[in-house]
Amino acid sequence: MSYVIGVDLGTSAVKTVLVDRRGKVVAEHSESYPLSQPKPGYSEQRPEDWVEKTLLSLKRLMEETAIEPSEIEGLSFSGQMHGLVLIDGEGTVLRPAILWNDTRTTAQCRRIEETLQDKLLGIARNRALEGFTLPKILWVQEFEQELLDQAALFLLPKDYVRYRLTGKYAMDYSDAAGTLLLDVTGKDWSSEILDAFQLPHSICPPLVESFDLCGTLLPEIAEQSGLLPETKVFAGGADNACGAIGAGILAEGQTMCSVGTSGVVLSYEERKEVDFEGKVHFFNHSEKDAFYIMGVTLAAGYSLEWFKKTFAPSVSFDELLEGISDIPAGSCGLLFTPYIVGERTPYPDANIRGSFIGMDAGHKLPHFARAVLEGITFSLRESIDILRASGKKIDTVISIGGGAKNESWLQMQADILDAEIVKLESEQGPAMGAAMLAAYGCGWFPSLQACASAFLRPAQKYVPNPETAKNYEKLFPLYQSVYGATRQLSGQLSEYRG
Repeated sequence: MSYVIGVDLGTSAVKTVLVDRRGKVVAEHSESYPLSQPKPGYSEQRPEDWVEKTLLSLKRLMEETAIEPSEIEGLSFSGQMHGLVLIDGEGTVLRPAILWNDTRTTAQCRRIEETLQDKLLGIARNRALEGFTLPKILWVQEFEQELLDQAALFLLPKDYVRYRLTGKYAMDYSDAAGTLLLDVTGKDWSSEILDAFQLPHSICPPLVESFDLCGTLLPEIAEQSGLLPETKVFAGGADNACGAIGAGILAEGQTMCSVGTSGVVLSYEERKEVDFEGKVHFFNHSEKDAFYIMGVTLAAGYSLEWFKKTFAPSVSFDELLEGISDIPAGSCGLLFTPYIVGERTPYPDANIRGSFIGMDAGHKLPHFARAVLEGITFSLRESIDILRASGKKIDTVISIGGGAKNESWLQMQADILDAEIVKLESEQGPAMGAAMLAAYGCGWFPSLQACASAFLRPAQKYVPNPETAKNYEKLFPLYQSVYGATRQLSGQLSEYRG
């Protein structure tokens, strides 16, 4: 038997999964690392922590399975997007990585918009948001110019880890698309954007496909990880692109809904010319010459986590959601908007805040819990509607992450999204997508689609209940009206937040 390994470099931990030729996850292991927030709005990590914990996770994965290292053909990566790693000519990290959830760069985003204007969407296909990489580079340019002068390259998180494993520099298109420096449809670094901000073209690493071979393990790395030096290392992709692969989103019309801390609606896209006017993200897929479009709810699972921690800290999530199936659609007149940390799609608004509307003395904990789930799912519906308005037919959605762990929530998704919801038999998300890139790169399958057919199997399907879907269709415009009604108030209250 031979195996591949998927490495998912997340924000709080790295996860490794060992997968056999049938797509079975034989073992998995994760190691956490700290997050530094030295100032309000700052979010940083030490790239060395990623390397150390990745090697430790690989070593423990191998120890736990007792599989011979010679049976591991290759590994690949999924990585948190947008994070800025600056290295000098010797490959030494110049400062802590600035992460995707760092919000210090609002002024730099406005500078990008003012400088590029309509050219930004024409080239990078995405709006300037604080999470992206270019605003972080411009922040360093403004406040730490001496470090930018020393920088030979910028890398994204997984690309730095892969460099440390192989000694070779590269960045795949799916991750590069989240930098605001890539000509997304032209698949090359944008000279126009680099020149507009006086950035040297040499700071950008070589571009590769997600399934391209990027070398083998350095001898000392092989020893530390428990693998062999000849283990093949493939480029890998952005976490959302790998999540899409791991859910089988590899052909036109396929769409997934993923609920983690944030929520993502992602759909495969072949049309490079389609214009969403920046309402959703438009990125390169890890599938060659394909794209994906993506809407984001900033606080999806986080809204439920916040609610439980604040109002029901002594019960488990299962207990919290136990009674929601007894509550009718609409939570007996209680409405929740999940804008507790701002919003991304369809409102790129850092100031908007969440709300419960319609509370009365008859509402109990299950009503509030159901309203939270409905509010999260309504937010995801807004992204679905943007995709449908572009001409996409969305009648089936693969549900992964936290939203796929509760049957009542899965049925709610079917009713609110008005689509058949499919839950997978084994759902490993981005880690599985990374493993599939390695399997394809190793030649196990002629295509990623063939790999998905072998590795992924549906477990259960949920179809819309016509009556419930009709009730939600009436309620959805009320949900949408809340944003406009509360936007000004949320801005006025911002000075009191502390």
